[in-house]
Amino acid sequence: MKTYKTLSLLLGYPKADWLSHHRELKEALIEERLLPPKQLGNVVALLDSFTVSDLLTLQERYVALFDRGRGLSLHLFEHVHGESRDRGQAMVDLMNLYKSKGFEITAAELPDYLPLFLEFLSACDPAEARETLGEAVHIVAALAAKLKDRESPYSAVFDAVIALANAKVDADFVSHALEEDRRRDESLEALDREWAEAPAFDGAGEAACSICPTVQPPRAITPTASKPAQEVAR
Repeated sequence: MKTYKTLSLLLGYPKADWLSHHRELKEALIEERLLPPKQLGNVVALLDSFTVSDLLTLQERYVALFDRGRGLSLHLFEHVHGESRDRGQAMVDLMNLYKSKGFEITAAELPDYLPLFLEFLSACDPAEARETLGEAVHIVAALAAKLKDRESPYSAVFDAVIALANAKVDADFVSHALEEDRRRDESLEALDREWAEAPAFDGAGEAACSICPTVQPPRAITPTASKPAQEVAR
């Protein structure tokens, strides 16, 4: 499904190759008609805004949002398990889901990376994709709320993902996550301390990364951002 692939691409690190094909990406979203008009319009507006900003500015904005701290991490299980051992097992379970559908990860990313997850769902049956996405919709909704609180246009992508899930959002989870985010210390010193904390996977994290090196399975997935944008629009 092109819509899932395009949203996956938009959540990846901004690159010149796919930015140059923004028109084809918009057409793919419009033609597939999976998104409600409001969410579609907002995603299209975000794509259009990319064309009036230089690449370096887009990349700096992306890193400041998603890479500097854990509050807006694109790794889904970060928001429910943190660095606990439960996260390692959850990633192993997600990898097993990928493998059960004949997919292997060929990129150096953990399986709970949202763009990778959306890339996987793009190849699933539509009903199955909605159901699977629905299991993570409360995390996506929490991220959307945090981005809206920061007045970030990236919230449009998360609202679109929520619309695709068509599932009830856990309002208490979202409210708690937003309150916690507002209390978060985002100073450089706090970020240094946060990333210096030792992981607690007790080996599960290493197991979760064991299939990340390039392999040659029957079907393989990598984050859409690594693919030419014209492939998404086909």
